[in-house]
Amino acid sequence: VVLRHAALYRAGTPDAHGPAHTDAVVAVSAPARWYYRGTAAMRRLHWVVTRPLGRAVGRYGLRTRIHTSDWDPVPLDPAEAAARIAPVPLLLVHGDRDPYFPLDHPRALAAAAGEAAELWLEPGMGHAENAAAEELLDRIARWTARHAPAG
Repeated sequence: VVLRHAALYRAGTPDAHGPAHTDAVVAVSAPARWYYRGTAAMRRLHWVVTRPLGRAVGRYGLRTRIHTSDWDPVPLDPAEAAARIAPVPLLLVHGDRDPYFPLDHPRALAAAAGEAAELWLEPGMGHAENAAAEELLDRIARWTARHAPAG
């Protein structure tokens, strides 16, 4: 979703909506395509989201309410969104032990974004910010400060 949002607000482009713009984008553990079911973790997640019994498990077992409607419209394809972000700097951070999205996902996003993208493949990291060490969060903060200075 971050990729899609940033693609709508590229810096210095006439299609940016209003005065909003994007100085830099950081995506952690991002998928390269929607509806991915290639890992056991994603098959479980899709079961929870798409099945009535799964949604009941989500609501009562995980204390998460899940809407029953499909996306309408389906969001912009993540790889297409990554391509639209350029020339805005894009940092892609992905763990090599991510149980949801294998390494072809960040590599596809980096390829789609071209030279604007920087890809960090983090050894031993699982999925998303909960798997990120303090040192990694500090490096991300420094990268963000360099590419999107306060102004």
